Amino acid sequence: MDTRERMKIYEELTSLSGIAGYEKAVRNYLKERLAKCSDEIIQDRLGSVFGIKYGPADGPIVMIAGHMDEVGAIVVNITPKGFIKMQPIGGINPEVFLSQNMQIDIGNGKFIQGVIGATPPHSSRGLDEDNRKLSFDDLLLDIGADSKEHAQQLGVKIGQQITPVNNYFITADGKKIVAKAWDNRFGCGMALEIMEAVKDLELPFTLVAGATVQEEVGLRGATTASQMIEPDLFIALDVSPAGDFLDDKHPASFGALGQGFLVRFYDPRCIMHNGLRQYFYELATKNNIKHQNFLSMGGTDAAAAQYAKHGTLSTTIGLPGRYIHSTAAMIHIDDVEAVKQMLMAILQDFNQDVFERIKNNV
Repeated sequence: MDTRERMKIYEELTSLSGIAGYEKAVRNYLKERLAKCSDEIIQDRLGSVFGIKYGPADGPIVMIAGHMDEVGAIVVNITPKGFIKMQPIGGINPEVFLSQNMQIDIGNGKFIQGVIGATPPHSSRGLDEDNRKLSFDDLLLDIGADSKEHAQQLGVKIGQQITPVNNYFITADGKKIVAKAWDNRFGCGMALEIMEAVKDLELPFTLVAGATVQEEVGLRGATTASQMIEPDLFIALDVSPAGDFLDDKHPASFGALGQGFLVRFYDPRCIMHNGLRQYFYELATKNNIKHQNFLSMGGTDAAAAQYAKHGTLSTTIGLPGRYIHSTAAMIHIDDVEAVKQMLMAILQDFNQDVFERIKNNV
């Protein structure tokens, strides 16, 4: 199987538009696929969706979750000249949007494309460099409209979502893929892969796998979904910023493409449970699965899920990605395989006794 065929599900997922609060297209895709490999599909009131594979009624519950939403923006105003003003949704540096092709979702599967304008050097000569720090308020999306009325006639309305135009491609070595929204359509696709892989297996626990909503704006979907499901073990699947293009002395130089999945042993909102960390290291080593330590100053859905029930064993299995939270990020297919191998190793090893041993090793 070549790379494009192997990663087809991810090409389809990254091509969908879905910022926080606007995840409908991604949710519909997931529900259609989950229906073919789940005993039941559940959805909370915010829109997080999961497939369930039932195990023994008295067994533990394992929850595996990506998140549907990507970073992007919404339309907040149309200028008299027809330019679109935007509000960012999620953490975005405005510089990464300059000169980028974007699209406005005008409904019914239709999009209007445009470009975020960048001031050419000819027009900025003589300006004080110190006063040119870019803010999101400086950005204008140009869809080619001649006036506000023209933009409205084309279908633009306040509140519509704006996402990058996807430029999905495989690098020349056949091992890396560039696309928008790897954070976190990767987690969505991997949750589907896992449910499809265990469809015909008997598991000594109940498996709940799918994706949350609104992670990029405060882990909101994970908060409600974990309260609904009350898992004993929660694994967030997410893409974390690879620092291998930075200087080795840089504090964010953790994470390298091609070196395996990320063991997120620390972030400010979720310190990995001691027993769970030891279990991951032992299982990955035993099965010769490439992995690397990862420290992050950001957070994932694991931070919200740890508060469910009386405290949930909660962690993140990460995929390193260069240039995330931009219009194009890069991942390595070998790391995707390492994540899948680790998840399958956990699901084939985990049971009530293992859970008790991990839980008691605080």
